[in-house]
Amino acid sequence: MEAHNLLKKRGYDVASFGTGSCVKLPGPAVDKPNIYSFDTPYEEQFRDLKRKDQAFYTQNGLLNMLDRNRRIKQKPERFQQTKEEFDIIITCQERVFDQVLEDMGSRGGSSCKMTHVLNVEIRDNHEDATLGAFTIHELVREICKAEDHEAEIEEIISKLERKKNQRFLYSPAFY
Repeated sequence: MEAHNLLKKRGYDVASFGTGSCVKLPGPAVDKPNIYSFDTPYEEQFRDLKRKDQAFYTQNGLLNMLDRNRRIKQKPERFQQTKEEFDIIITCQERVFDQVLEDMGSRGGSSCKMTHVLNVEIRDNHEDATLGAFTIHELVREICKAEDHEAEIEEIISKLERKKNQRFLYSPAFY
């Protein structure tokens, strides 16, 4: 959501999604996550965690994260449930990249519209999310300013991989 926030502030038309069956947020123990449906608004998640243990969820950053999220959009959305078509899809975990490609392959696309699916691996913590958001912004900016992004995308990815000393995953997919 950090990348969503930055891209939105920079004027890009952006949406963000989860790919799991539900929203899982860390709880008081590893085996006790807080689980919400995708229909649960961020405001409700925020109030629930605040009620459960405000000090704990403030200290671990979840209340700050949910506060930011509720200012960006009302609730989480599940990628597999959207009918929207995107020019570029960027994931932040290889597992999610694989789930997106699996979903795209199972949709039985009829529009034959190509999308570019990329993964910029980001560890799930605030500092790495912030740094990753800037990397994603740079990647999107370079793709958008290309004269022919479909012909140039692999070169853009390679150049940024060298600059950031980071490997990105890429695959075209079709709607």
